[in-house]
Amino acid sequence: MLIDDILSDTKKRVERIKTKSFRVQNRDVIGRMRAKLGAGKVPVIAEIKPSSPQRGRIRIIDAKEAVQIAKQLQEDVIAISVLTEPKFFDGNIENLRAVREAVDVPVLRKDFIIDSRQLQEVESDMILLITRILGDELNCLVNRAMFYGFEPIVEVHSKDEIKMALKTPARMIGINNRDLSTLKVDLSVTEELAPIIRDKSPQCMIISESGIENAEDVKRVINAGADAVLVGTAIMQDIGKAAELANALRG
Repeated sequence: MLIDDILSDTKKRVERIKTKSFRVQNRDVIGRMRAKLGAGKVPVIAEIKPSSPQRGRIRIIDAKEAVQIAKQLQEDVIAISVLTEPKFFDGNIENLRAVREAVDVPVLRKDFIIDSRQLQEVESDMILLITRILGDELNCLVNRAMFYGFEPIVEVHSKDEIKMALKTPARMIGINNRDLSTLKVDLSVTEELAPIIRDKSPQCMIISESGIENAEDVKRVINAGADAVLVGTAIMQDIGKAAELANALRG
């Protein structure tokens, strides 16, 4: 299974980490999200995504290119996600570091975080923590991430994972429309799970992730209860798509 291969390689990466010691002064992504919502716009997190196992190479992105993309996007998005998983997504930490130095918007590290050592590898404003991968370790990693100053996004794909996520102090929950076992993408996952999260934790910010390609997709997940969307492939194929998605509810 692909996810098992990714995690196996991630464990090898963790053993090579040279940790630093820092606390992040994070940029307020939730404040930016609420400001966009208040202005009648859709909060978009744009992902700098070189490739994926499903799509293959999307575009060649080194640190210089990542900065150029980020600068083009920053006016239209609330945050920029940077993939740092190197083998299966062609991401790297240098892209993340360069982007965060170049723009003022919050930056999310998108990777497969399985060990607290990864939290002291590189600074970012937000960090993705995947419930399915972390299991019983989720609460510990969320608390550790917050201690270091990160704003964690806890990712879920099922009702049982929501229960685990809501036991943590995380203020943001990402609903992954992609099943990590089958890689199937279905926006109805957000339609099913967003109302449950909203009912049980009204103050939690909900982000719909994966499979969002156009304004109609955005309207669908926002109407289901999502507060924001995370979009990678569609924006990497057309940078102008970010502004279009941000204005999906207008007109």
